[in-house]
Amino acid sequence: MSNNELIKRREAYAKGMEKNSFSLLYAGKSLYKSKDQTFPFTTNKNFFYLTGLRREKFILLIRNAEASHFEFLFIEEPSDYATKWLGSRMTKEEASKVSGIDPSNIFYLNDFEAFVAGRILMDSRVAIAKLPENLYLDLFRQYTMTKPNSLEVFHNIIETYPELAIKDACGILDNIRRLKSDSEVLEISKAIEYTNKGIQAMMKAVKPGVNERELEALFEFSIKVAGSEGTSFNTICASGKNATILHYESNDQVIEDNTLLLTDLGALSNNYSADITRTYPANGKFTERQKQLYQLVLDVNKEIISLVKPGIFLGDLNTKANELLAEKMIKLGKIKTKEELHKYYYHSIGHYLGIDVHDVGTYKTKLEPGVIITVEPGIYVSDEGIGIRIEDDVLVTKDGHINLSSAIIKEIDEIEAFMKK
Repeated sequence: MSNNELIKRREAYAKGMEKNSFSLLYAGKSLYKSKDQTFPFTTNKNFFYLTGLRREKFILLIRNAEASHFEFLFIEEPSDYATKWLGSRMTKEEASKVSGIDPSNIFYLNDFEAFVAGRILMDSRVAIAKLPENLYLDLFRQYTMTKPNSLEVFHNIIETYPELAIKDACGILDNIRRLKSDSEVLEISKAIEYTNKGIQAMMKAVKPGVNERELEALFEFSIKVAGSEGTSFNTICASGKNATILHYESNDQVIEDNTLLLTDLGALSNNYSADITRTYPANGKFTERQKQLYQLVLDVNKEIISLVKPGIFLGDLNTKANELLAEKMIKLGKIKTKEELHKYYYHSIGHYLGIDVHDVGTYKTKLEPGVIITVEPGIYVSDEGIGIRIEDDVLVTKDGHINLSSAIIKEIDEIEAFMKK
């Protein structure tokens, strides 16, 4: 992804801020896993979206002005100790090359608070502009009634300058991130290709007697060999009745004969996510009952995808999916009324996809060209030990849609023919 695109993103973000404001976005840092080890680091997605950088503790500062905006980056200072123990630190020149921020506007973290006080929040000769009234922070909450992380990170500034009005950066960035550029679509398409390679490896290896964890490990190995940096979320590898549990992640059961394996998984490409679900028989051949239920879900998957276009709400697709699934389950005799569908289908038809698997964006806005959504109907019949979900990643275009994951086989005859090889 070119730094020109990152520059344009920062421009769009700055224009979305109220006049006389500045913004601080934090890259994040690893959490301690044990006394001498941390969990793998994942960059704050908004910070990554605006900078393309994936390093801990970095801070992006954007100050808007009447006709333009100013942008500054604060990075860790290289040291012999860090280089010897953790590897080389990113230089100002390297950070500039990735982000497109001028090297002269890149400083070390030790300078951060003095810079903010002297050049942003003080009426002095070195101040960039007149004193700002608003401070934009990433106020995302993982859970209700929890304090956003940014309030802790920047508490010194907030407490020292209580006259600043705190604004939520997510409101602006969610709208910008919702529409994907050509380069973003390309990254997600690559992630889907990697995912397909992993799925194919699993389909070739699955058989009764194999443990679910073996296939999970094979998937991760296969996508990394293909070029992915890893999984976009915790892999769901659910056989038999386990597939009726939506977020089953134990992946520790032995796969039995005549059962189905539901795999909900995704690879990454440059921090962009794929999210694909496929369901296939453990022994390579569907039973007649499995075919019946599988075809039901597949028909709904394909019909909902055919309806994707600009000008409709994702909620409209969800309503239609519920209607179709209910009608088909009534015909099968599994339910008597549409209201009973919830016994066998208990999630929505899809969500936005992007840097996050469940990507940002309001669902109160109609679909537009550039939006990528998932389409994932399912049926979960626990009393028969059958769980089926089929999920594709779909790009909304000006003329309708493109199924980005169409190359990942899902027809019954295709699956059985592939698994015979």
